[in-house]
Amino acid sequence: MIRHSWDITPAKAIALQRKLAGLVRVEPLGRPIRTVAGVDCAFLDGGRSIVTAAVLCDAKSWAVLASSTDRRRCQFPYVPGLLSFREAPSVIAAVKRLPGRVDLLMCDGQGVAHPRGVGLASHVGLWLDAPTIGVAKSRLCGEHRPVGLRRGCRRRLVLEGRVIGAVVRTRSDVKPLYVSVGHLITLDQAVAWVLRSAAHVRLPEPTRRAHQLVSRIKAGR
Repeated sequence: MIRHSWDITPAKAIALQRKLAGLVRVEPLGRPIRTVAGVDCAFLDGGRSIVTAAVLCDAKSWAVLASSTDRRRCQFPYVPGLLSFREAPSVIAAVKRLPGRVDLLMCDGQGVAHPRGVGLASHVGLWLDAPTIGVAKSRLCGEHRPVGLRRGCRRRLVLEGRVIGAVVRTRSDVKPLYVSVGHLITLDQAVAWVLRSAAHVRLPEPTRRAHQLVSRIKAGR
């Protein structure tokens, strides 16, 4: 578990990311997974405010058990590569408002598949001391070979000779997802959980539900 000030300059945030990267632990899950939560964020008021939705699902049926939201003013400017400093405070608050235990958290964003090894999923995982997975719709960094078109096909995502994630086809003939370790899980386990939770659609059920909820809030419904 880490603690630091969110009132920080971009230069100090970059230095902090390099320090936090060394604290991320890639290791097998330490307990049975009975619940999986997903989080998604949206920006309002021209990017001046953020709203986050967190949805808790049963890990077998994927039924929604609970949901929560957080809305606040953004305290950190938009800087590529430092998005977790804009999003993480709201994500952490929304997750903490969920009733019941969160065994695994999926974030709509990157984990270690980040230029400095600390995307949103890793940052939040370190703060909460919880297993997290980064599930992104697009690539931030790294290279990979073409991915097969059938569900379950995957390729390694590599940056400077290091495997930082996997490019995973969760639905046949649909764009793949970029999966990476956030914290306290292995890449193979992260991929397995993403595929398990995205049985019939592109996105994992927890983050899909969170996206639906945050979209309704953004639309004022």
